[in-house]
Amino acid sequence: MSASDRVQRLREEIERHNEAYYCHDAPLVSDAEYDRLLAQLAALEAAHPELLSADSPTQRVGAAPLPEFAALAHATPMLSLNNAFADDEVAAFDRRVREALANDDESEIRYSAEPKFDGLAVSLIYADGRLLRGATRGDGSTGEDVTGNLRTLRSIPLRLRGDDWPAMLDVRGEVLMLRGDFAQLNERQREKGEKEFVNPRNAAAGSLRQLDPRITATRPLRFFAYGVGVATGVALPATHFELLDRLVAWGFPVARERRRVSGLAGLLAYYADIGRQRAALPYAIDGVVYKVDDLAAQARLGFVSRAPRFALAHKFAAEEAVTELLEISVQVGRTGALTPVARLKPVFVGGVTVINATLHNEDEIRRKDVRIGDTVVVRRAGDVIPEVVRVLVDQRPAAARRFSMPENCPVCGSRVVRSDDESGGKGVAAVARCSGGLYCPAQRKQALLHFASRRAMDIEGLGDKLVEQLVDNAIVRTPADLYQLGLVALAKLDRLAEKSAGNILAAIEKSKRTTLARFIYALGIRNVGEATARDLARHFGCLEGLLAADEVALQQVPDVGPTVAQCIRQFCSEAHNRTVIEQLRAAGVSWSESEPAVSSAGAVAGKVFVLTGALPSLTRDDAGRLIVAAGGKVTSAVSKKTDFVVAGADAGSKLEKAQQLGVAVLDEGQLLALLQAGAEAAAQ
Repeated sequence: MSASDRVQRLREEIERHNEAYYCHDAPLVSDAEYDRLLAQLAALEAAHPELLSADSPTQRVGAAPLPEFAALAHATPMLSLNNAFADDEVAAFDRRVREALANDDESEIRYSAEPKFDGLAVSLIYADGRLLRGATRGDGSTGEDVTGNLRTLRSIPLRLRGDDWPAMLDVRGEVLMLRGDFAQLNERQREKGEKEFVNPRNAAAGSLRQLDPRITATRPLRFFAYGVGVATGVALPATHFELLDRLVAWGFPVARERRRVSGLAGLLAYYADIGRQRAALPYAIDGVVYKVDDLAAQARLGFVSRAPRFALAHKFAAEEAVTELLEISVQVGRTGALTPVARLKPVFVGGVTVINATLHNEDEIRRKDVRIGDTVVVRRAGDVIPEVVRVLVDQRPAAARRFSMPENCPVCGSRVVRSDDESGGKGVAAVARCSGGLYCPAQRKQALLHFASRRAMDIEGLGDKLVEQLVDNAIVRTPADLYQLGLVALAKLDRLAEKSAGNILAAIEKSKRTTLARFIYALGIRNVGEATARDLARHFGCLEGLLAADEVALQQVPDVGPTVAQCIRQFCSEAHNRTVIEQLRAAGVSWSESEPAVSSAGAVAGKVFVLTGALPSLTRDDAGRLIVAAGGKVTSAVSKKTDFVVAGADAGSKLEKAQQLGVAVLDEGQLLALLQAGAEAAAQ
């Protein structure tokens, strides 16, 4: 037998063992025998390097580390699922499906039901039966290219079985870690004296996103397929359940607990059955998934917003545990919000050991009568931040202490203010915020990113990673520090060559010449968006007038009510913020003291517009500028006050809401015609 034949035979035998073990949990040989076969193959490939190929089982050990993951666009979006937590929500889903498919009340829909894996969603692309690339879900449209890491998973076939596979195949599934494998991994971590992983999901996500695939290869990750995004060149089965059978035939593992059910009763019975099995399953799940089984019916049902109409995730109830509240501390978020955090005696709940839980705000603490030293009930569901649900008052110690929110920011010392506009509903009152927006270290990165954004000071190249380095290395503390940056300091930062540093400095210099409206917006004043910033600039005409205005004067500006006026006054009266503004002016940031006038007549003047979708020739920014120049106003949300929605290609929920509210919808041509009519009217 030739070396080529021996290599091919060994590869087929090893992949057969991989499938038996990872897809069917039915190993055909011992681990020692498997390792012996793999060693034989590796030796043959070393002796005959011309026979080595990317889909060989020996190539699952991982390649050299990557500097970072590249972005990878999905062929079709990886959508989220709508959630249900109660039986009546499932009943509503079943009713909507029947109505959309024109089924009467006596006709039951057949569904494919399966466990909802608690892992990391990925997409695998196969070309001519070979694994080409793989990516994480990311934002649904674009994920991270983790092909090298995915190749290390033995449950992912590098080459599809059989010969009836599509020319191009996009397999969707979940990467996770079995409970038993997770326990063994943590045991090895303890033996090495290294930090243990919190839960199987976090361990799987962290392992898959290692920049060094060789590390991923040492982690016991599994893949389970649950669907297909794209398939070309071959006819697929008519149902989702049969499609999963086809995936198994191609070499993919799928959930054994999947089942076909009929109607609402079948859905709820499956949910209850899986709920009873949940603790004994080899992997963590956080619910079940229902999908209309007929693929043609799925296509007819389509999608709404970013979720399919033909599928639903039925989540399990949140898990709760009892523990002691040791202390309450205060965290300052990126937008200045102060959040009280419960420091807890460690307790295991929802698959993790919890030591901190959110208390939301001071009013919520009072409503629940939470005190330091109390015995409390803590709840956690999936990835939701743990929260204190209630107090066991009958176990309250005599020494339990009440909590009060600090009057000054614990990070920077600025005054803490209450924003009356931010009630969370259900009787929850205002949010406490640090007023040192331009100065507070807790808000530093967010403030800098907003200041440099395209619609603010428009500093090209100053993105997340660079801002993170500038702040973490204490190079920049406030926006004013940006204008003191030098080439030497920038060029020393990671992955920033001298030419790139020079380009950024040039962009910073260019940004010095701006408009008053852009500058006001760039300051990041709470509740002051682009439109309000323009209104403030037109009304006051100069920055000094804005800084000196009291709340009564501010409310003379169109669309500035008591809440916005209060936010502006609080920001402008904070000494730290005024100091930064003075430093920005001293650094050369300037504008014309008279803002360009806008038309006050015509068909557009005073009208409220919302832009959505991609227009044929105009960018949305360009369209917005034309509307504003004609005296109109552009906002981001559709409401009863909206006069026109300008919709382009792929317009989404905003268009749907406009249609529901009866708001006039324009295309680009109609918008331009309206603008022209307005210009002609204004000229008369």
